[in-house]
Amino acid sequence: MEKEWRQALEKMTYGIYVLTTSWKEEINGMIASWVSQVSYEPPLVMAAIHRDRYSHSLIEKGRHFALHVLAKKQSDYLERFRGPDPAARFASIEWVTGKSGCPILKDSVAYIECEVNDILTPGNHTLFIGEIKDAGVFSDEVILSTLDFARTYTGKA
Repeated sequence: MEKEWRQALEKMTYGIYVLTTSWKEEINGMIASWVSQVSYEPPLVMAAIHRDRYSHSLIEKGRHFALHVLAKKQSDYLERFRGPDPAARFASIEWVTGKSGCPILKDSVAYIECEVNDILTPGNHTLFIGEIKDAGVFSDEVILSTLDFARTYTGKA
């Protein structure tokens, strides 16, 4: 049965985002694809983050994160934000500190900055529910999604 549900999940499409967060002087960014709007009033979004990620502990401590919509032409960000050195992820790209302290990527299509108002732990990923506190749109580029890649993330490496 696992083979069937894994194959079915691989057919689901998601956007590909850079999630940034901070705690005191520490910053980090990672690729996130399990992201969704969950409410209009109040405006809430959800990001599912595996518990072993560095960003997970920063979000728990700082209680905020920012999501960045990427353009299709920014597929190189998948490698940039997977590397082992958090500082290198932000080298040679333009970013500013957001209202919450999260890095805001100036070359993204759009960003949504959130304050965590709920945390759920239904499985091996934590669902961080964030209320939108700031947002902006920088361009109208074609959006990067899982349709642009042969492999999709189903939660198991």
